[in-house]
Amino acid sequence: MSTDKALGDVRQQIDAIDEQIQALITQRANCALEVARVKREQGEPEEGFFRPEREVEVLRRVKQRNRELDSPLADDDMARVFRELMSMCLALQLPIKVAFLGPAGTFTQDAAHKHFGRSIVTVPLGAIDEIFREVESGAAHFGVVPVENSTEGVITYTLDMFSRSDLRVCGEVDLRIHHHLLSKDAGKDVQRVYAHPQALAQCREWLDSNMPAVERVAVSSNAEGARRAAEEDGAAAVASETAGALYGLKVCCRNIEDESDNTTRFLVIGRESCGPTGNDRTSLLVVGRNRPGMLHSLLGPFQRHGISMTRIESRPSRTRLWDYMFFIDIEGHEQDKSVAAALVAMRVEAAVVKVLGSYPKAEL
Repeated sequence: MSTDKALGDVRQQIDAIDEQIQALITQRANCALEVARVKREQGEPEEGFFRPEREVEVLRRVKQRNRELDSPLADDDMARVFRELMSMCLALQLPIKVAFLGPAGTFTQDAAHKHFGRSIVTVPLGAIDEIFREVESGAAHFGVVPVENSTEGVITYTLDMFSRSDLRVCGEVDLRIHHHLLSKDAGKDVQRVYAHPQALAQCREWLDSNMPAVERVAVSSNAEGARRAAEEDGAAAVASETAGALYGLKVCCRNIEDESDNTTRFLVIGRESCGPTGNDRTSLLVVGRNRPGMLHSLLGPFQRHGISMTRIESRPSRTRLWDYMFFIDIEGHEQDKSVAAALVAMRVEAAVVKVLGSYPKAEL
């Protein structure tokens, strides 16, 4: 058989498979519309149209099937295909509005797309407190906010917002952060570099070695830095490839972050709670009673009930001098028996125990 004939036969098979795939996608989309009809008849609130625990369950099954089928595609690649399919079907039911730290082209927007897919309506806002207010008012269904970076640590302002908001944490996103040096003229005669202070800190060693005499200008976001670099001569920005493409900049140097595994964790905030998935995390805000051994007594229930604590941060309570509140992440869901028992015991020892949310663990 000739090469042309062999290729022609394979391409006919691909065309037939594509036709089947398209028909099945259409069938799935019609099922999504039927789900929306039933939910509206039952008076389901808009926030209930997106169920994180259901999405996680579907994507886990996709990865499991991928392994069972011995697919040549990576599990994560197959999951991304289904993530976007689910996003498109959800958009048929209800256009999901997600507020993020703008402007367009920030890593926070990338995190929103990673979590919800690209068929959402993204709402760029200028500050973290604005994101909280947008979701609290119902103008957005969800918000995405940065909470910590593997290199530079916790974003304290995000934590502080939870102390005065009733919003729930309903998801988390771990996003590998790659910073690129961008400019409109391939980096010629660069006199100043724009970036968010966190990005400048995460690229400090590279900038010290390669651009020691260049002025570093801190701005509100990397995307804002890219916008300025696109408008000014002699300017460059440290930002993502997405921001570079959005503002017409060229990549002068890739991956200039000092730590190759530089990762930022984002939280998804909303007004609804998530059900358990079997692989969850719970975030708490705890205020102790000011007495000797206070922290030991607060954390003791976790040890007694076999619960792993993955993070603890302290912040001033702003109510009395030298009083502190603690932000704690533990493994498990608040509905798990062991977690529920530990929380009952903790409430005996603490002045305040506020469950910020239980939600599926992020996967890189």
